[in-house]
Amino acid sequence: MRFFTVLGIVFYAVMIMVIGLALIVFALNLLLPADINNLLIFAQSSHNSRIVIGLSGALLILISFSFAQIILGKFQREKTIAFTTSSGQVTISLSAVEDLIRRLAGIIPEVKELRPNVVANKKGIIVEMRVVLRSEANIPELTSRLQDITKSKIQEVLGVDEQIIIRIHVAKIAHDEKDSRRSKDFEKEDRSTIPFSGYGRV
Repeated sequence: MRFFTVLGIVFYAVMIMVIGLALIVFALNLLLPADINNLLIFAQSSHNSRIVIGLSGALLILISFSFAQIILGKFQREKTIAFTTSSGQVTISLSAVEDLIRRLAGIIPEVKELRPNVVANKKGIIVEMRVVLRSEANIPELTSRLQDITKSKIQEVLGVDEQIIIRIHVAKIAHDEKDSRRSKDFEKEDRSTIPFSGYGRV
């Protein structure tokens, strides 16, 4: 399959280069209309040349169709996780796995926001998480705990034996609104205890 993929890529590259060269020739007016007309007449006059042109067109259509199937099949495999049970094959959408991981934000109070991106390839299941933490979070302890919980949750729900790689990117450390309200209330109380705080200089 890899050989046909490389062959298709090379074929498409050659065809695009030929079309590009033909456009450059037409743009620079290197071929006169009479030359183009003679070339078309020569191609249609010979029975063998028409067979070669017809077979080339059919081959182009077959290679294009096969190459499109390979690309779409690979794209579809990357969007799902597949495994086989005793009753048959099961495929799980990666978006469903992302929704499962997204719910972990409600379990861990230190995580304010969590955006997962799941990719399945030959290495295994790769989870990349972009998280927003609260100000009181201990980043090393929290990220390690989040990785362990996510890994165990995926293994528990999916029941797969593949390697699970979890990468966490802390995008922001948000300021907790409760702390800001407490600090504002404390400042108000502190100002109210100062004598003559409402008076200014005359």
